[in-house]
Amino acid sequence: MSDTTSQSGKAKVRAWYEPDAKLSRRHSADKRLRAYGIAAIIFALSMLATLVGTIAITAAPAVTQTMVTLEVEVPEGAVDPSDPRGGSYQRILNDSIMRIFPEVDTPREKRELRKLFSNGGQYALRDKVVDDPSLIGRTFDVTFPLADIGDQLHKGVIDRNLPPDYRRVSDMQIGWYDRLVEQGRISAPLNWGMIFNADSRFPELAGLWGALVGSFYALLICFFVSFPVGISAAVYLEEFAPKNRLTDLIEVNINNLAAVPSIVFGLLGLAVFLNFFGMPRSAPIVGGLVLSLMTLPTIIIATRAALKAVPPSIREAAIGVGASRMQTVGHHVLPLAMPGIMTGTIIGLAQALGETAPLLLIGMNAFITAAPDSMFNPSTALPTQIYIWADSPERGFTSRTSAAIIVLLGFLVCMNAIAIYMRKRFERRW
Repeated sequence: MSDTTSQSGKAKVRAWYEPDAKLSRRHSADKRLRAYGIAAIIFALSMLATLVGTIAITAAPAVTQTMVTLEVEVPEGAVDPSDPRGGSYQRILNDSIMRIFPEVDTPREKRELRKLFSNGGQYALRDKVVDDPSLIGRTFDVTFPLADIGDQLHKGVIDRNLPPDYRRVSDMQIGWYDRLVEQGRISAPLNWGMIFNADSRFPELAGLWGALVGSFYALLICFFVSFPVGISAAVYLEEFAPKNRLTDLIEVNINNLAAVPSIVFGLLGLAVFLNFFGMPRSAPIVGGLVLSLMTLPTIIIATRAALKAVPPSIREAAIGVGASRMQTVGHHVLPLAMPGIMTGTIIGLAQALGETAPLLLIGMNAFITAAPDSMFNPSTALPTQIYIWADSPERGFTSRTSAAIIVLLGFLVCMNAIAIYMRKRFERRW
């Protein structure tokens, strides 16, 4: 009997120490799980690289702008430099063009020739004369963009080898363009106008400056409204509010608001700020207020999480040396939680920067040809400017739309990088 018991115990001990087949299967499953995870990361990175690469390739033609240089003679008395609107700068520019192409004499050919040159040439000439009135009566060079078809032809987007019925330019226009190239009048510098010009219905003149200024004003309003209000609400709910059904209901609603589609906030802004209060339509101040409503839940949730991360011992030590509850929160808890609060705020602002739907509903997709002078003037924003250009039929806006997306992604990456840096730089470990 004892031998049987002894042998049974030894068998159990031996089974305990012997390698189990299930253990090897668990190790294999663990390896497969890691392989699946690595494959998923590689797939996600490849999709991201494909997306960004496709956008960058499409945006490449917008990096440069095809320019033409003409010799212009401004006769005495033809313009008044003290009155920028006075004088026929377009007629003076047309005369300069016709001196290069004297064989063009029919009205149809003149219209076809004029299509190669941007409508912005007259404004470039006007600005040069207004800045230096001594140019009147002299011959000087003026450089301005080619029209969209000339720009596309120079960059190879329009294939000149296609039959005439399948391309936007005629054989005559190609010949005129080649003559400009032979005379050394064509250049392709960096397209700074893409950043420093306002919007235009001509692709070669359109830029993002108005949208950049509008986004700046909107984010400024969003920050100055949502940051103090969000922190105050979070501090009260986390540190001072009694724990009862009312505060539980408020917390649930805040969490639900963080998941509400952004278009709902746009409808709220349309109903309250525009229809009820009568605030100016398309103004950055309205856009900033709408974005602040959308950003508030994110800031409140991030602030409460940062306050919870501060150890209770900090509060107990401050109260133990005689500090009031308000002094404990203001002098000890809030400064220690500020890195997490700033991180959540920057992430919320980055999310607001990329929102389009609420801004469309309050009219920040209007055609504005000048940057706003204040937050009360009509304006666009980066996302809505991208929407406007993507809906434009001109081929030149295709590359500019992708370039604007790159600019927007650059701002978002910078804002998120700042948030990560602040979290790593000021993070406190307990």
